[in-house]
Amino acid sequence: MRTERLAAPLALLLATGGALAHDADLIAAQAGRTQPGAPDVQSRLTMTAGTLGLLLSNGADPNGPRSPEDLAASHPAIALRIWDAAPIRTPEGPCVRTGHQAQLHEGRVVLTATFHCPPGPLWQTFGLLSALPAASQVVLSRPGEGPVGSRFVDARQPHVALPEEGTALGFSGWVGLGVKHILLGADHLAFLGVLLIGGGTLRRLVVLVTSFTVAHSLTLGAVVLGLLPLGARGERWAEVAIALSLLYVAGENLLVRTPRHRPVLTFGFGLVHGLGFASVLEGHGLGESVARGLLGFNLGVELGQAIMVLPLVPLLRLIQRRPAVHRWTMRVLSSAVLLMGINWLIERVG
Repeated sequence: MRTERLAAPLALLLATGGALAHDADLIAAQAGRTQPGAPDVQSRLTMTAGTLGLLLSNGADPNGPRSPEDLAASHPAIALRIWDAAPIRTPEGPCVRTGHQAQLHEGRVVLTATFHCPPGPLWQTFGLLSALPAASQVVLSRPGEGPVGSRFVDARQPHVALPEEGTALGFSGWVGLGVKHILLGADHLAFLGVLLIGGGTLRRLVVLVTSFTVAHSLTLGAVVLGLLPLGARGERWAEVAIALSLLYVAGENLLVRTPRHRPVLTFGFGLVHGLGFASVLEGHGLGESVARGLLGFNLGVELGQAIMVLPLVPLLRLIQRRPAVHRWTMRVLSSAVLLMGINWLIERVG
């Protein structure tokens, strides 16, 4: 009876919060004076069209502008919802915005604004984060550098000093982003949960997790290093394939008594999930700091994965010693993940 009470939270752990899959997004920001001491300041924001849609609709609509014509029609709204919510100031007073423009570039939206600022250190407030999911962040860097920069900004502390020459770059921010991405990526966690509940020895569990880890690290590195171009269409179909991976493994748990070739299948599905991880970094201009950003983010993903998997191993082993409880838990969890996968598949194909 005690084991059944322990099994229930495991079955429900990944069956809730389906809308959390990939809710968190990343906005790359670069801002600074055009010349040392000059009054002219330029700020640039790079984001997905979906993120822009959320910002323009105050969080209501993730379908942002998809064409140059749509973007041009959104020009007044961008001024109101984006740049009015991301003001720059110095200790001597606020900066005056002198213009702004928007363009589509490689599946991303690039917004640029110019300001006339008083002398002194620059501060920017990213109030726009309040319209995005709670884990969304702005990655801030100096102009001309990749966004493995000095500050990660979130809605809890939206006021930040703009980085100046000589500011130390931060590695820990990318580790933290990787941890948050895996912990808030309900589809990745659902896949791991329904995979591990399938049963097997401790050695088999280690093989499955290692296979998944190695595979997603390969495709994550290949995309971010430019060896495997992804693009907006590739990102969309990667998300569809991730949903299909959930359907396959959950369905196999329900229909096949003893699933075979799980390590090989897990490796293949891990390659697909790596594309999902890469979509967070790809297209945000890591520049010369690509190795640091990739290493930090991947390390964060592995840490987040360990945080979720390691506490579950003793519980999984306990459940597996009770065949009736194991069958019940596997059916409940697999059925829940199957429904989640269907829901995500419909959303991502549509």
